[in-house]
Amino acid sequence: MKRHAFALLSVAAVIIMAVSGCSLESFSASSGVVNVVIGYQSKTINTVTAGTLLRAQGYLEHRLADITARTGTKYAVRWQDYDTGAPITAQMLAEKIDIGSMGDYPMLINGSKTQTNPLAKTEIVSITGYNPKGALNMVVVAPGSPAATLNDLAGSKVSASVGSAGHGTLVRALDRGGIKGVEVLNQQPQIGASALESGQVQGLSQFVAWPGLLVYQGKAKLLYDGAELNLPTLHGVVVRRAYAASHPEVLGAFLQAQLDATDFLNQKPLEAARIVAQASGLPQEVVYLYNGPGGTSFDTTLKPSLVEALKNDVPYLKSIGDFADLDVAGFVQDAPLRAVFGARGRNYDATAAVTANPSLLTGDPAQASELWLDGTDTTQTLANPSSLLRAVRDATAHGAKVRAAYVPDAELGTRWFADKAVWVQDGPNYLPFGTPAGAHRYLTAHPGGAIVNYQQALGGSV
Repeated sequence: MKRHAFALLSVAAVIIMAVSGCSLESFSASSGVVNVVIGYQSKTINTVTAGTLLRAQGYLEHRLADITARTGTKYAVRWQDYDTGAPITAQMLAEKIDIGSMGDYPMLINGSKTQTNPLAKTEIVSITGYNPKGALNMVVVAPGSPAATLNDLAGSKVSASVGSAGHGTLVRALDRGGIKGVEVLNQQPQIGASALESGQVQGLSQFVAWPGLLVYQGKAKLLYDGAELNLPTLHGVVVRRAYAASHPEVLGAFLQAQLDATDFLNQKPLEAARIVAQASGLPQEVVYLYNGPGGTSFDTTLKPSLVEALKNDVPYLKSIGDFADLDVAGFVQDAPLRAVFGARGRNYDATAAVTANPSLLTGDPAQASELWLDGTDTTQTLANPSSLLRAVRDATAHGAKVRAAYVPDAELGTRWFADKAVWVQDGPNYLPFGTPAGAHRYLTAHPGGAIVNYQQALGGSV
């Protein structure tokens, strides 16, 4: 009887709150504890500064503890992990997640779907990571696939998460190339990976870290790099406006914590990759591909070029379904982040104006390469890919084992695995390309070159 009476009391309390206009947040605050529910994607490693790394380092909890010490208000943080941004949006629409991180297309869908509900309505408050050309999304095919260009997928089935950044890249690339007859299967990334391996689909278009992971595992090869579109792609943070209005100190603490995580990643990328790998279950070599120097640009500021990219994404979203008009300029709010920058004595406008990657290898960014030998917790920077090949050859000749080697695509600049690249020998130089199409474009302009495999490139790099 007591349990039944308690249940009725709980329901009554919720009804009273709803009728009186009180939120669950204010109810929790009155009980002495403010709930903070964070939705993130542990395997979407361009959101790690608002998710996996942030959580593992305890930055948010530390910032909130400082507030508790000053005010006495207590906070309870709950982390919820998802594979894509769509379920985070669904939970925010239900007012069950307060702060979430996701890719560009999912953020716009989030804003569109939540805008009519005052308690669920969201805004973008920061960026986690971005690539100015769009290299965060890629199309891969099975290792034995005869496909050499995106055109070769005409008339076939391709797996993608509809509404995701990976899907957006596929649709735009097909449209730009005038490629018809591609059937898109709406699948979660891990389901799509299995479908590619079993031959149920002929291609997979996804966001990081899936393309790099499958290629690293030998389960796929890169067919199309989203950087060919030369359109920025990004990930960021959305917050429910009602929650932020009720608890501005929580949003401030979150953005402070995100800056903590961003600084740590840019200053200690290899250590950050180790932490993210342990927390996400991804191989550290794959995490470091994207989170290492010259990979994703981790910069929290809402740059005008990225806001413009979001505006340009809207026609795509309208083309794939029911997408209500969204005032993108109003959806993006940089005031909270500006306040955090000011509190730390940083110049927001100066940082927002910077377009260079905050984390780069020394030397020429278009050439600098990186070698990571097994058994070491440091890496070597080489001036160019040809120098890296020589370093790999010399290291293995002395019994060392290469854990990973990274080179920039000679055409697009995308950071990629050296042993998975398509190599072109042009005189004494060896040039890496992420895709066969990129290598052939180079050979069209430089007919004296020739494609060689990785072992041949290693042997010839005297």
